[in-house]
Amino acid sequence: MGKAAEHLVAAFCILATRGALNVSTSLVDDEGVDLVFHRRGSTGTLAVQVKARMSDSKRIRSEGFVAFVRSQTFVPRDNLDMLFVAIDVIHGIVMKAWLVPSKVYAGTLGNPNSKGRYRFSASMKDGSNDRWKPYRLEAHELPQAVLQRLERLEGG
Repeated sequence: MGKAAEHLVAAFCILATRGALNVSTSLVDDEGVDLVFHRRGSTGTLAVQVKARMSDSKRIRSEGFVAFVRSQTFVPRDNLDMLFVAIDVIHGIVMKAWLVPSKVYAGTLGNPNSKGRYRFSASMKDGSNDRWKPYRLEAHELPQAVLQRLERLEGG
């Protein structure tokens, strides 16, 4: 399901930008990178680790989102973002997303849990004011947010 969600995000971003965004996928994600975005006609790239949760999960049904990031593969850097996505499995679409620069995410972390994982917890509720609200996106905002991150990385 996670790989399918990654491909859904990739296809959606390509389609919604009419090909301005292109996406490469990893055959092996040992380094914590699932997708690499780049803008057509540019050399800048944005690596993204995707953590997806499905709409039929108890947490998503209660408008919460929790995911875990492996400390062994998490190496924060300027061109790596964490993309947390809630996927509507009935309609096959992104419900909500959080595009968080890895250095921002790293700045909130303490020690990993006993399984060596860091926790991400956010609210999907419109009126919520949790720490991740500035990074929360509606589905239609995600492709433009990726383009904006690429522009910033390219110094534009």
